Amino acid sequence: MSKMRDQDFNPCLEETNASRKCMDENNYKKEMCTTHFLRYKKCRGFWHTVVMQRRRDGVKPDMPTAAERVKILEALGQIPY
Repeated sequence: MSKMRDQDFNPCLEETNASRKCMDENNYKKEMCTTHFLRYKKCRGFWHTVVMQRRRDGVKPDMPTAAERVKILEALGQIPY
């Protein structure tokens, strides 16, 4: 069995890491990282919508794999969040 990596499970890993880095660099002053938090929230919302649609359509797994997510974003032409 292959080992699951964070990017395989978390579609918003880049946004998560950016938020954490911002907090670290700004002594945990949340107001300094608002942009990062909003991007993370929009990312989670986008992928939640994808998961819900896949469930309605009976597509498994509910969350697209990392490779599928790349293809979905490429098909959109830009990151929607």
